Amino acid sequence: VQKANQESGGSVLEMGEAEYMVRASGYLQSSDDFRKIPLLTTSAGVSVRLGDVARVQTGPEMRRGVAELDGEGEVAGGIIVMRSGKNALATIAAVKEKIEALKPGLPAGVEIVPVYDRSNLIKRAVDNLAGKLVEEFLIVTIVCALFLFHLRSALVAIVTLPIGILIAFIVMHYQNVNANIMSLGGIAIAIGAMVDAAVVMIENAHKHIERWKHAHPGEMLRGDAQWDVIAASAAEVGPALFFSLLVITLSFIPVFTLEAQEGRLFSPLAFTKTYAMAAAAGLAVTLIPVLMGYLIRGHIPPEQRNPLNRWLIAIYQPLLDGVLRFPKATLVIAVVLAALTVFPASRLGGEFMPPLDEGDLLDMPSALPGVSIGKATELLQLTDRLIKSVPEVARVFGKAGRAETATDPAPLDRKSTRLNS
Repeated sequence: VQKANQESGGSVLEMGEAEYMVRASGYLQSSDDFRKIPLLTTSAGVSVRLGDVARVQTGPEMRRGVAELDGEGEVAGGIIVMRSGKNALATIAAVKEKIEALKPGLPAGVEIVPVYDRSNLIKRAVDNLAGKLVEEFLIVTIVCALFLFHLRSALVAIVTLPIGILIAFIVMHYQNVNANIMSLGGIAIAIGAMVDAAVVMIENAHKHIERWKHAHPGEMLRGDAQWDVIAASAAEVGPALFFSLLVITLSFIPVFTLEAQEGRLFSPLAFTKTYAMAAAAGLAVTLIPVLMGYLIRGHIPPEQRNPLNRWLIAIYQPLLDGVLRFPKATLVIAVVLAALTVFPASRLGGEFMPPLDEGDLLDMPSALPGVSIGKATELLQLTDRLIKSVPEVARVFGKAGRAETATDPAPLDRKSTRLNS
């Protein structure tokens, strides 16, 4: 009999693969109170007490949980709890450093094995953002080379893109927005739209330079005339581009109205996308015109000399003429096409969060109610051993029951297994 508190006692009975908890309420203050509990009275009037037929003593806490690794046997597991608002990558690095410092002092045959490491996921998220930047650099370079025949013009967009992202990171720092999967995802989403203004302004500057050279044959565009042409081209499309980027910036404002789990999950993404797009809008009317004045120089080939441009214009011109000739028919066709998308759109379905290939899997099967700790240990080890037999699985950590801390309230009939692949 184990004393649970000052007013109750309890015991666990194991029968086969199940266990049953028996609890009794009473005013029992000590082990002597348990010994004095009467069981029966003989015909001679002698009272038989619990202490006469049993040994009553204070025992250890009842075991309610088990942890297992790779199907090879029981282990002791631990979880690192990070303080709110701290840097996860720095915390993991500090934990790894501490583990390395503890290794020389561990007893023989004892080792600390990490089974779940978030740093790999964080590094992949950072690498994904870096990859998107490189992809955007290449796309802008290819577009400027194919359509404008001028590589230096691509530097205007290439230079402004990282500056806009750095501005977003600066605002994130002062607002205490961490660089996590969602916040970096917001910047990755904004990258594609951040260079739109630069590409449009570069193309318009080329058109203005082409017109100036056509109006001044044989003259070189330099000095004040160069800056006047660039200023005129930027003033022509700058306001429209600025407000178009502001519209994209404000499009994520409804996300800030989300509450509870949705708000905490998607707010970092909305913040960083808003910062990046706002920075792009500001750079479109400040830095980009200055860079165009310095970089868009030298030989600027006319648009008609580009065979790709001539081919695209030959396709586009008849379509544009037809649309302007029959505006009502164009609107009717557009409405019909929009209506045709209603049915397939209704069949698409939806999800709260898209699948994320984290590299780790979590399996949480349910055992029968009242399963004994011995049987739970057997099932857990067998399950982990089967999972570990899969060649792609690197590590399997399983736990069943209730941990001896307040951080894991899982009941005994639940067990979880984490796979690192």
